[in-house]
Amino acid sequence: MTRRDRKASHTLAHGKSPLPLYHRLYVILRERIVNGDYRAGHVLPSEADLMASFGVSRITVKRALDDLAEEGLLERSRGRGTTVTQAGASMRVGSPISASIDGLLTSLSVIGQGTSVEIDAFEYQPASPYVAEQLRIPAGTVIQRASRVRHLKGEPFSHSTSYLLESIGRSFTREDMITTPLIDLIQRAVTISQVQQAITCTLADTVSARLLKVSVGSPLLKLRRVFFDTEGRPVNFAEILYTPDRFEYRMTWSRNANNQLEVDTESAAVSL
Repeated sequence: MTRRDRKASHTLAHGKSPLPLYHRLYVILRERIVNGDYRAGHVLPSEADLMASFGVSRITVKRALDDLAEEGLLERSRGRGTTVTQAGASMRVGSPISASIDGLLTSLSVIGQGTSVEIDAFEYQPASPYVAEQLRIPAGTVIQRASRVRHLKGEPFSHSTSYLLESIGRSFTREDMITTPLIDLIQRAVTISQVQQAITCTLADTVSARLLKVSVGSPLLKLRRVFFDTEGRPVNFAEILYTPDRFEYRMTWSRNANNQLEVDTESAAVSL
């Protein structure tokens, strides 16, 4: 059992939620499909393995898998097991939109200075195929992974997981991340020239529910960001989950000289 599964298992079994146990497992597995952890053709662990990993009954596992299959995300067949369908894999957010950078970087720094942060994880580990794809590095390359929860007035409003090239990650410590916004730490090592971003929504799984103090299955706003240096190299990939009642993302669009709408560099901002 992986450490992530152990955490999910504990929260699944002991976390308070009005949702049935099978639906909480459904949310966890669905999120892994949408995130790209489970890709098209990926064979999920057997029912027995899922029972052992999450500490639930066979009925719970079967109900969760059946619901995912009914939604078209999984295909179940005797002999081959349970596999992720192409339709399930295609739910991944596609090419992220590009946004103006000056206002965005300023906003990220301001948010970091105006809130407190709790480090949930800070480690160096091999990049998964999905993360490696975002950073354009070979799968298994060592990267820095950091999981953080930001608090505003004592209450959590965001949970971010960042994946940073090891050479940049080694330039600061876990303690630095508590006192300094990550974007400022990164820019001490490299110059950020472009940010690609995708905005979508998701449901809280057991981990994000625990960290954000919401129920499993609660709606969350999800942002995916990739930061590029001046050579066009992706240096940081991050996924950030926000509670929608405490966060909104604002941008102003203006017409340029060619009568085309574009993001206003000065007004692209995060608003709390």
